[in-house]
Amino acid sequence: MRFVPSRFRKLSLLAGLTLLMAGGLAVLMAGSERESDTYILATATTGGTFYPVGVAIATLTKQVLEDEHGVALAAISSAGSEENLRLMRSGEARFAILQGLYGAWAWRGEGRLARQEPFTDLRSVTALWPNVEHFLVRASLVETGTVADLENLAGRRFSIGARYSGTEGSNRHILTALGIDADQAFHLVYQGYGASADAFQNQLIDGMNTPAGVPVGAVTRAMAAARGNAVLLSFDEAQRAAVNRGYRELWQFFDIEAGTYPHQDEAVRTVAQANLLAVTADVPEEHVYRLLVTLYDNLGFLHAFHAATRAMTLETALDGLPVPLHPGAARFFRERGLNIPPELRPPELEGNDG
Repeated sequence: MRFVPSRFRKLSLLAGLTLLMAGGLAVLMAGSERESDTYILATATTGGTFYPVGVAIATLTKQVLEDEHGVALAAISSAGSEENLRLMRSGEARFAILQGLYGAWAWRGEGRLARQEPFTDLRSVTALWPNVEHFLVRASLVETGTVADLENLAGRRFSIGARYSGTEGSNRHILTALGIDADQAFHLVYQGYGASADAFQNQLIDGMNTPAGVPVGAVTRAMAAARGNAVLLSFDEAQRAAVNRGYRELWQFFDIEAGTYPHQDEAVRTVAQANLLAVTADVPEEHVYRLLVTLYDNLGFLHAFHAATRAMTLETALDGLPVPLHPGAARFFRERGLNIPPELRPPELEGNDG
């Protein structure tokens, strides 16, 4: 079923209600999920990109998918990728938006998740939008314009993200890959995106990284307030290769066009990892299949809801996925003519042509 444009006003109202009711809905749905075929979709904090896009996806399923097929998603806020995986392991959520790095860590039992068993029941549904790294530092500390300049922040305050958040985890991975021991090099500040922007504006920190879909509101605020005294750092090929070491091209180059942010006169070549919509293996094939039909037949709604989703296309739906597909997703993408690489084939279908 394709989304009808005349419903946009109704959808916007419903999205607003979803934003207000998300906290209470989490409690309600935790007890009724199986009976109603309404699945919890774990996102992240309300200040980033995961949450509003999750609300848009959930709203779309309520409007298009639920009446005809009895399936819908209910978006809830969370601390991000790390908590989302905990919610999925415990059965409190069946769907989640994850950073690609966390999907890889969960599947392998590595990184910050090394103390846990590999999450063999984790499956990919689709890549969503690029999670773009925005390393922002004071202009006075910039020499090369690349992330090598992070070394100039030695002894200074750097916001690495909220404690135990996906942002903190991926930032630590990147910094370690670049040869920087964050705990030794910086005076670390643990703040979310909005608080980091405020701290940068008030000169309480000298650097931050807020990975998210472009444009990031917190970066816009920080760069506007800095009035030219803030620079987004770029990556060169050697730096990208270092971050990707051990992971199959998880981070790709991403060009932030000139003028995307205030006082940004030149394009910045940074890197981005895929965000993915993930699901547990126990969700029926038909439900995941119908969800993908709904998403890709109504991309215009998601594009209108948040600019980051304009990067979502059928052609890029498998790019950067670190976890095998759910059988329902494999069925959908094969029907749409995509070639599924061996590493993404569902374990359930090994040994047959399904």
